[in-house]
Amino acid sequence: MPQFWLMKSEPGECSIDDLARAPRQTVPWIGVRNYQARNFMRDTMRLGDGVLFYHSSCPEPGVAGLAEVASAAYPDDSQFDPASPYFDPKSSRAAPRWLHVDVKLVKKTRLLGLREMRGHAALSTMLLLKPGNRLSITPVTPAEWQAVLGLLEP
Repeated sequence: MPQFWLMKSEPGECSIDDLARAPRQTVPWIGVRNYQARNFMRDTMRLGDGVLFYHSSCPEPGVAGLAEVASAAYPDDSQFDPASPYFDPKSSRAAPRWLHVDVKLVKKTRLLGLREMRGHAALSTMLLLKPGNRLSITPVTPAEWQAVLGLLEP
């Protein structure tokens, strides 16, 4: 049974439009530097899992599209590149510390803004909406997934 995730990306880094323009409409989800988010990718995410592609740290944050996990977790090469903002001098190719998955576009949607999401009781349990939650990747329950899909339908 597929699982569901909310994955945050700053639009200046990788927007839903960037994903739509990418080769095969697929991008590696690089730059995750939180152990819990890394562990979700490594231990729990599976090919075909659903993704709410969420724009964060922008004037209007919210779900901007639907995607799916398109690969198993593998080492994030940005950790080895001294020119990258995601460089980690303590990581090595023999023992990489940071992993990522590829994400493939399913469809761009209207923006389901954070303010609108907060107004729906069916989403009150979403980790995204809990105070203090700053994780870039969070699990989404099947009920929350269905509620978001319902809000995105015209």
